[in-house]
Amino acid sequence: MPEGHSVHRLARQFGDVFAGERLAVSSPQGRFAQGAALLDGHTLTGSAAHGKHLFLEFEHGLLLHVHLGLYGAWDFGGDAGFRGASSIGAPRKVGEREVYDDGEAAGPARYQGPPAPVGAVRVRIASAHGWADLRGATTCEAVTEAEAEAVLARLGPDPLRNLPGDRESFVAGLLARRTPLAALLMDQKAIAGVGNVYRAELLFRQRLDPWLPGQGLSGEAAGRLWDDTVAVMSDGVRDGRIITTPPHYWGAPGAGGSRGGLPAPEESHFVYRRQGLDCRHCGTPVALTELGARKLYWCPACQSG
Repeated sequence: MPEGHSVHRLARQFGDVFAGERLAVSSPQGRFAQGAALLDGHTLTGSAAHGKHLFLEFEHGLLLHVHLGLYGAWDFGGDAGFRGASSIGAPRKVGEREVYDDGEAAGPARYQGPPAPVGAVRVRIASAHGWADLRGATTCEAVTEAEAEAVLARLGPDPLRNLPGDRESFVAGLLARRTPLAALLMDQKAIAGVGNVYRAELLFRQRLDPWLPGQGLSGEAAGRLWDDTVAVMSDGVRDGRIITTPPHYWGAPGAGGSRGGLPAPEESHFVYRRQGLDCRHCGTPVALTELGARKLYWCPACQSG
């Protein structure tokens, strides 16, 4: 499932290329036909993300609310005025992958509008110079501002927004729970936007036992966990990938290691999908189990509590 940094990148991309544009909104698949009709022909005034939820705001007071879930993805394209990633969302391999396309190959004179829909396109958004297709999302609905606020009210603080009081809210929420930290970090009511990759990596970076109850954590340690989450997820927005290892863990350029200033995928994480391999810090084999029907990776020595 795309994690919060990808959804924030989506919000930024929609704002960059579609804000202020009167958009054609349709549902080639047909499942969103009624919602598309409510948004069609209206101007996008803003885009925002909270955790894994994307909200596209239109001038007449309605919003498009999208949660990609496990299989959702947006595809983008357009003329030379279009900038951004050509695809954001599932499917995933290791961490986050995005492929960039600046539109120069087509050129303004050759752009003939969006191509014919391919596959089950739930919603298509098109302007004079670009388009976006959504497939496979768990949630795709036209909502009022009040309905959007109700969704937000059910979510915990978002580290990528990091609003005043969010850190304190997160810390207080953790310290009040008997639930294991590994489960709390995946609870979108406790913290919005963290998924399986960030969960494993953050617990390792802070040397926290995944099974330690939230109330077993000190306030200082909970605060450090929030601060580290803010830092690494902000890096993810910048890089378009989840990278949690520092540069001294990366190989030499051209030798299967870092490329373009970023590490190779196999160098990007401390424990995620490294079961059976030596811990980068202590050499103990990285362990794998399941918690809440999701795979959990950790180092039994470094995270022993």
